[in-house]
Amino acid sequence: MSINDTVLTKNDITPRIVGLLLIPGFALFSYAAAVEPLRAANILSGRTLYRWLHLTPDGDASASSNGVAIAADRAVLEAAGLDVLLVCAGGNPAAYRDRATLRWLRSLGRQGLAIGGVSGGPYLLARAGLLDGRCCTIHWEHEASFAEAFPQLDLRRTLYEIDGNRMTCAGGVAALDMMSAMIERDHGAALGRRVSEWFLQTKRRQGGDAQRMSLRERTGVVSPAVLAALSAMEAHVEEPLGAAGLTTAAGVGYRQLERLFHTHLGETVSRRYRKIRLERARTLLAETAMPVMEVAAACGFTSASHFSRVFTAQFGKAPGRFRL
Repeated sequence: MSINDTVLTKNDITPRIVGLLLIPGFALFSYAAAVEPLRAANILSGRTLYRWLHLTPDGDASASSNGVAIAADRAVLEAAGLDVLLVCAGGNPAAYRDRATLRWLRSLGRQGLAIGGVSGGPYLLARAGLLDGRCCTIHWEHEASFAEAFPQLDLRRTLYEIDGNRMTCAGGVAALDMMSAMIERDHGAALGRRVSEWFLQTKRRQGGDAQRMSLRERTGVVSPAVLAALSAMEAHVEEPLGAAGLTTAAGVGYRQLERLFHTHLGETVSRRYRKIRLERARTLLAETAMPVMEVAAACGFTSASHFSRVFTAQFGKAPGRFRL
C-alpha cells in the first residue's frame, strides 16, 4: 500500500506525508529513485518517518514511460493533509496543460506546501507559476525548451535545487540524491548518509554537480582545441560564432582546427556546428509551440528555406511535419 506502515514502534513519530503526482508518461526510473529512499529511511531508522500517496489527475492508474501502470490512491482534488508534493513527469512535459491540475498546484503553492518536480515535473511547476523567484533545474533534454518557455526563471544546469519550499531535480539518479538531501535535512546527516549507502552510493553527489558527462567523456575526444571549440558551439546556438570566434575559443588557426575535427570527429567544423544547432531545433519543435521560423531563428538560421532543407536532410522530415 502507499500510505505505508513499513515500521511501527513505540518510538514512532508523526510521519511526513509525501504525495507523488504521477503525470501520464512519467519517468519510471525517476519515480522509483524518489520513492524508494523514503522506504529506506523508514527501515533504517526503525520508525515510520514517511508515508506516501500516489496521486493522479483523475484518480485512475497512471502509465509510466515504459507502460508500467501505478495505481492511484486518490485523485488530486481528493488529496489532503500532504506535507510534501512531488510532481513526476517525463516524455514531453510541455504538452501537459490540464487546467484543473495546474489550478490545484497553484492552490497548494498559495498554502505554502513544500512542492517538488522530478525529471519533467519542473515544467508543470513553472507553468503553474510556482518557480518564480526560485532557483530551479530540469533534465538537460528539456533545458532548451524550458528556457525558451520560461526565460524569467533562474534555471541551473545542476542535479537538483532546493530553494526554500521548492525542490526540483533533473530526474534519473538525481532524484535519489535530492531525496537523500531532504531526508538529511529532516532527520540528520547520519540517516541521509545511510540511505545513500543503502543504495550503493559510495559518493554523495551535491545538488550543484553537473548533470552531464564532460564533453571529453561524451565524445571520446582528447584534443583540447576540439573540446574548446565544441564547448563554444554549444554555448552559441542562437548567434553562431564565425571562424574567428571558433579559432579564438580553440586557440588554434582555422586550418588546423579543420584538420583536428577531421581526425577526431571525422567531419568538418561547419558540419558539426550545424548538427548541434539542428539537434536544438528538433528539441524545440518537439517540446514547444514556437512557430517554425522562431525555432529556426533560435538556432541561428536566418533563412526559413535553408533551415527546412538542412533539417529535412538531417532528420528525414520537414520541420512542420516533424511536429505533427
